[in-house]
Amino acid sequence: MQPARSTPYADPLELGSFGDPVGVLDPGELARARAEIQSMDPARLLHQDEDGDTILHLLAARGLRHFAQAVAEAFKECGRLEIKEHKGKTPLLVAATANQAELVRDLLALGADANAADHKGQTLLHLAATYGFPNVLMAVVASGVLVNVEARNFEGQTPLHCAVISHNKALQALGVGTLTPERLQEMLACIQTLLHMGADYTSQDIKSSKTVLHLAVQDGNLPLVQFFLQLPGPRQFINMKAHGNTALHMAAALPSPPCQESLVRLLLSRGADPSARNLENEQPAHLLPPGPGGDQVRPPGAPPSL
Repeated sequence: MQPARSTPYADPLELGSFGDPVGVLDPGELARARAEIQSMDPARLLHQDEDGDTILHLLAARGLRHFAQAVAEAFKECGRLEIKEHKGKTPLLVAATANQAELVRDLLALGADANAADHKGQTLLHLAATYGFPNVLMAVVASGVLVNVEARNFEGQTPLHCAVISHNKALQALGVGTLTPERLQEMLACIQTLLHMGADYTSQDIKSSKTVLHLAVQDGNLPLVQFFLQLPGPRQFINMKAHGNTALHMAAALPSPPCQESLVRLLLSRGADPSARNLENEQPAHLLPPGPGGDQVRPPGAPPSL
């Protein structure tokens, strides 16, 4: 059993019984919250517990908007709005991680740094994309705040890369019955929202040079591959290489999943180059599995697998 964390306030400020409606902040409730916060000792207000959490981090996690607004105003006044807890998360990042979209918008309106990153280099866009919270992304859009949609985490990934990786995992979870179709749709909504925000789907991650198409293909995510190939953009996108391999190379090298043939044929129909060679001088056909499965996918005249 984990010991209770010590904090200078209980529950915090014993707010558990207060409701916090979504939408416009109630002036009366906000006035009450401000009065409560102004009566607090400043040292108690700014205290950080052993995990680095302040009262604002805890309120952000719980989505208690009126008190969070009052505390955030006080923190901003003393220059502590970007204070970080032990994982490097500001109150804004905590709110994003907790899917508190309205509070995210409140904090952005107060001037919270939309491009702040935690100890893993994750911005609020990375976090929303990873956890599949389209409402958080839409709150950023609604705020009108300029945000770097091409920011890189310490894995070299943009938020769009993170959204695709999460969609891949969600699709696999859906296949074994551990995820609902609604959650998968939320993951797709994150991808769509990031594209609406201007995310570049031709961006390559820094470590492996993979685009979102490579990421979708390597996990056999046929619906997402179809989605990306329908987007307007440069035709050469389909033949971009990640450490020498095109998406077609990756599809050919898959261990014969049910969708491999569909992936290969789809890529070929959209302009994938079957003559492209990787760093080992292999064409995609060389990577097809031997036997009837590979022969069924191999284009006429293509070389046999090695």
